[in-house]
Amino acid sequence: MVLIIGGGIGGLSLALALHAAGISCRIFEAASELKELGVGINLLPHAVQQLGELGIADALLARGIETREVCFYTSNGQLVDRDPRGRFAGHPAPQISAHRADLHSLLVDVVRERLGPDAIALGRRCVAVHQDDVSVTADFVDARSGERSSATGTVAIGCDGVRSVVRRTLHPDESETQSYGTTQYRGVTMWPPFLTGASMVYVGTFESGKLVCYPIRNELDAQGRRLTNWVVETAKSGTERPDWNRTADADAFVGLLEAWTFDWLNVPAMIRAAHVILEYPVVDRDPLSFWTERRITLLGDAAHPMLPRGSNGAAQAMLDGRALAKALATIPDPLAALQAYEDERRPATSKVVLANRDAYPDAILRVVQGRTQGKPFANIDDVISREERAQWQTNYKTTAGFAQKATP
Repeated sequence: MVLIIGGGIGGLSLALALHAAGISCRIFEAASELKELGVGINLLPHAVQQLGELGIADALLARGIETREVCFYTSNGQLVDRDPRGRFAGHPAPQISAHRADLHSLLVDVVRERLGPDAIALGRRCVAVHQDDVSVTADFVDARSGERSSATGTVAIGCDGVRSVVRRTLHPDESETQSYGTTQYRGVTMWPPFLTGASMVYVGTFESGKLVCYPIRNELDAQGRRLTNWVVETAKSGTERPDWNRTADADAFVGLLEAWTFDWLNVPAMIRAAHVILEYPVVDRDPLSFWTERRITLLGDAAHPMLPRGSNGAAQAMLDGRALAKALATIPDPLAALQAYEDERRPATSKVVLANRDAYPDAILRVVQGRTQGKPFANIDDVISREERAQWQTNYKTTAGFAQKATP
């Protein structure tokens, strides 16, 4: 029995991969009920390929948007680059933009359908993990009653996010998450389709205000609007403790983007039309020297929390799950299997963590900003060549594992 500590996207996709490999598991989730959380999520082709192997990619695509392209604009609204994505770039799998709640609820439903209604134990907040020569035990406190319980298995996988108790068990002296002096504001708005109707756009740099925007549900309302996810990142320090549910007001930041009324998108109007806006600091942690201690290992944000740039958090967690399930299915000794999994995934994800600090896809806009001093240009090829633009994107895709030759 594999104990999965945490019922987020990483833990749920791991459970499905283990089930497909014939390995029994159970998920233990701290929340007493599963609510609609978060806003948009963009899944890169190698993550969608994993969902396809699990038999659920089509169901997500029916709800979400198949991303056609990623476009990069200066804060003056000038196009710097347009990068086709997913099947539009020749990948066998699409790139999908969706509401995070749609993906999470789909995973929950499929886990319960395939593994049974009791596959997810809710209200189990993990407080400790310990092991001996033959097993590992996780201790829990009920989120509502305070009642204590425990579960014993062959191995335990910490999928419990950026505040991971399992990670703290393995690295008790590690410092808290580190902030990079920027804050992100996120929201969703019913808004008319823009550009191709399936475009993801980056505008500007965080020094003066940066926007990421893309549609996440395919249905249109009676006014022809589609649910659209947006993220604004600004150079503002916040608390270093992440809180995904802290609300904010548009007036706190929309003034930076007041002039962004492009012919294809009225940015300030879209932001002001959002029902709820969430605020959180941009944080990560340095790559760890190890994830595994005998029968315990880490996965997803518990293993490699990264800056939310490049659409890689959920993708890397899914790739973790596939690699871990394969190792446990093919290596008889569970301790050796966990170590083989770490040996494969820790170096790969460490590169992504570091790339997300200064070599993420839209950092090309910082290059252009520096070369032009923020002034409009007559021809982008005079600022940065077509070849340099293409190489910038290829470098990140290769690091993240979804360059076409590197796609699993």
